[in-house]
Amino acid sequence: MHGKTVLVSGSTGGIGKETARGLAALGARVILVGRDPIRAQRAADELRAGGGQAEAIAADVTSLREVVRLAERVAERCDRLDVLVNNVGANPSRRTLTEDDVEVTFAAHVLAPFALTHLLLPLLGGRVVNITGGIPGGPIELDNLQAERRYLGWTFGQYNHTKTMLMAMSLRFAERVAGTGVTVNVAYPGHGYTPMNQSMTMAGFPYAYRPIVPVLRVVAPRLFGDLSKPARSSVHLASSAEVEGVNGAYFSMKCRRTDWPASALDPRNQDAIWALCENLTREAVRGVA
Repeated sequence: MHGKTVLVSGSTGGIGKETARGLAALGARVILVGRDPIRAQRAADELRAGGGQAEAIAADVTSLREVVRLAERVAERCDRLDVLVNNVGANPSRRTLTEDDVEVTFAAHVLAPFALTHLLLPLLGGRVVNITGGIPGGPIELDNLQAERRYLGWTFGQYNHTKTMLMAMSLRFAERVAGTGVTVNVAYPGHGYTPMNQSMTMAGFPYAYRPIVPVLRVVAPRLFGDLSKPARSSVHLASSAEVEGVNGAYFSMKCRRTDWPASALDPRNQDAIWALCENLTREAVRGVA
């Protein structure tokens, strides 16, 4: 990774920071992105103290205005971006809207990767790695993409729903960039005891899972506390020579190519999600290919 520049969104903590750390250890210049400028700078300082090349840009990528500004600032700093890792996550306990009137988890997990990847395409000369998570792979509800009907149910959660939508959008994006030298793939990290998970309240869990939440709070730090493990799949997709030229693939937490869920493969789902993203970002993206 020496001589290569990587941007990792949502990298001031959790799996994103461990992904940035792993890529910096391989010699990459890493741009860390997070909402809080102080946390972003501290994360970059931490990586530099460990011998890596790291710098920070503060941006809330659930805001289209800030996504545009982020892309502008990256273009000011770089003449080429070799890898974009769309890692940012959000999981509020109830349906919440952004300043663009977009549901927050949809904005973070689907719209931000869609918009940022489009805006950075003129700089991109390599890989886009989109990070799914939670328990993806369930049905995609076309009449509930932004949790208009329900945000949580007995087993349904908008977090998992949007992570599955990200997979469908990524497949369509991979088709669009085929043959351009840019690749789009998805990594599943597995579970990690991240700051986001630690801050989740009981109200953020689907109803059927709430009885086991107290047990999870006890065992999760022991089982999932080492965040370098869930970062392995994203580091692998961003750096490994084994995946050079691979496009439109889904990789498991064990860094192995695995099957896509049927809901992500469904062209109707891909069409609907792509159309919604295009409509919501029309002004921000302004026809970038």
